[in-house]
Amino acid sequence: MNVKGKLEAELKSLEHELRIELPQEIKVALAMGDLRENAEYHAALERQSFVKARISQLRTRLGEVSQIRVEEISRDKVGLGSLLSVLDLDEDKKIEYEIVLSDEADPALGKISITSPLGRGFTGHEVGEEVKIQVPSGLRSYEILSLKTIHERG
Repeated sequence: MNVKGKLEAELKSLEHELRIELPQEIKVALAMGDLRENAEYHAALERQSFVKARISQLRTRLGEVSQIRVEEISRDKVGLGSLLSVLDLDEDKKIEYEIVLSDEADPALGKISITSPLGRGFTGHEVGEEVKIQVPSGLRSYEILSLKTIHERG
């Protein structure tokens, strides 16, 4: 499932919780009486507040994601959706990366955000180029060995 699909699924789930489940929980908690010491009531209200805030975040993020134009992403340079193989010249080690949106980033799996130091550093470069990138541990040198852009991945 793509980023947009994941965001939409989470939004749908939270909207259901906000409209159906939480009002029922609040109604049950209200029936228990004294609201000052009613943990269920306060927990439901806290959850309701969290869900409203998350729904707002998701709607904003969906708006941002829908503005991405795949046809404007380079066909021969590193960009969003690219799979690349690089040689870490400092450690003589081959590494595979996928350039993703921040929502999908998982560095342990080689999924790096396009807004991360590595993501920004590789973006716009081609196969064969040597790239120097400032990361938290210092300046690193990489050579781009291979690249599949979002267009080649289908």
